[in-house]
Amino acid sequence: MTQETLEPEVSADDSYKLNNKLISSIRLAVSTADAERLADLLEPLHAADIADMLEQVDEVQRREILVLSTDIIDGEVLSELDEGLREEIIDFLPQKVLSEAVRDLESDDVVDLVEDLGEPQQEAVLEALDDADRVAVEQALSYPEESAGRLMQREFVMAPDHWNVGQAIDYMRANDDLPDQFYHMILVDPRLKPTGYVTLGKLLANRRETKLTLIAEESFRTIPVTQPEDQVAYAFNQYHLISAPVVDQDDRLVGVITIDDAMNVLDEEHEEDILRLAGVGEGRLSDKVISTTRRRFPWLAVNLLTAILASMVISQFEVAISQLVALAVLMPIVASMGGNAGTQSLTVAVRAIATRDLTGSNVWRVIRREVLVGLINGVIFAVVMGIVGVIWFGSINLGLVIAAAMVINLVVAGLAGTVIPVVLEKLKVDPALASGAFVTTVTDVVGFFAFLGLAVIVLL
Repeated sequence: MTQETLEPEVSADDSYKLNNKLISSIRLAVSTADAERLADLLEPLHAADIADMLEQVDEVQRREILVLSTDIIDGEVLSELDEGLREEIIDFLPQKVLSEAVRDLESDDVVDLVEDLGEPQQEAVLEALDDADRVAVEQALSYPEESAGRLMQREFVMAPDHWNVGQAIDYMRANDDLPDQFYHMILVDPRLKPTGYVTLGKLLANRRETKLTLIAEESFRTIPVTQPEDQVAYAFNQYHLISAPVVDQDDRLVGVITIDDAMNVLDEEHEEDILRLAGVGEGRLSDKVISTTRRRFPWLAVNLLTAILASMVISQFEVAISQLVALAVLMPIVASMGGNAGTQSLTVAVRAIATRDLTGSNVWRVIRREVLVGLINGVIFAVVMGIVGVIWFGSINLGLVIAAAMVINLVVAGLAGTVIPVVLEKLKVDPALASGAFVTTVTDVVGFFAFLGLAVIVLL
C-alpha cells in the first residue's frame, strides 16, 4: 500500500489550516521520514499554527520534525510556543538555526522569549544576538519582572518637536533603519523628553510646512519604565491607545509599547484568572505529569479540608438525619444552589477587580446589589423547593424549612462571593486564586447549618 493511499486527503482549502487531517498527514510524513512532503505540508502554515502543531505532537515526533525540517523554526514560531516547550526546542536546535531564528525578532519579543527560560537557554539565545541587541535585551532584563521595561521595544521613530511635516517625511525616507511596523512618530525636546506624538496618517495628510506640534495627538501619555504591565494594559484599554512612549526616571525616552503587546498582557491576565478560579494556576496542555500534579495538589488539599469542615457541621446533626431521612436527600440541594450562586457573584467580583471597575467608591453598592439578587433568587427558588418538599415528602413544615434555608444560603452566597475577593485584594492575596475555596466553604457550612438547624427546631 503506497503512502498516497495511507495519507488522509488534505484539500486546498485545508492546506493552510491546522486540523486533524493535516496533523495526521504530518505524522505520516514524519513516520516515513519524508522531508520533502513534510516541508510541503508546513510551508503554508502561519507561525502560530506551526507552534500549535509542535505542541500537539509528542516529544519524539517533535524532535523528528525538527530533524527533518529545522528551517521551520524562526523567531515568530519560538514566540508563539508555550513556555514549557521553548526550553526543550531551544536545547535541541543547533546554534546556527537559533541565531537565525532570533535575529529578526524585535527587542520586546526577544525579551519575552528569554525571560522565562532557564539560565542555559537564556545564555544560548543571548549568544545568538548581535552585540548591540544583546546589550539592549540584557538591559531590559534588568528591569523588574512584568514591568513596562520588559514589555517595551527599543525600535521606535522620534523627531525634534520643532520639526515640520516635510522634515519628518524626509527623515523617514532617508533612514534605512526604521522599525518594520510603527504607528507614531514620537516628538522629543532637546533632553529626549517626549512631548507628544503624531500618527503616520496625519503626517501623510498634512502639508509639508505644517508644524508637527499642531497635528500631535491628544491621547498622548507616557509610561514609566517600572510601571507594572497590568497597569500598562489597563491604560491602553481605558484610553484607547495605539502606542505609548516609555520613559526612565529622568523622563527620557527609552522605548515604546504597542497595542499588540498590551493586549497580549490583557489576554494573559484573563487566562490566568480563569485558570486560577479553577485552582489550576498556569497549567498548560504541554506540562509534564509531575509539574501538573504539584500545581493542583495544594488546592485539592485545601478543598479536602473545607469538605471536612462541612462534614463536621453535618455530623452535629447526625441524630436528626437518622430520624428524618428526607434531610439527607434534600440538604445537598441547598449547598449546591448556594455554591453556584456564590461562584456567580465571585466571578463578577474578580473580573471587576481585575478591570478596576470594583473600587472603594462603589464596593458597598455592588455588595448591596449582589445581596438583593441573592434574596430575590432565594425567594423564587424557595417557593419552588417548598412546593417540591411538600409534594415529594408530604410535609408542609419540611417545605418551609428548605425554603427558608434556600433564602438564607443564597443571600449569604451573594455576600460572600463579593466580600471575600475584595478582602483578599486588600490583603494583597490574588482573589482569583484563593476566593473559590473560601466561598465554597462559606456556602457549604451555612447551607448545611441553616437547613439542618432549622429542621431540628421545626421538625423534631
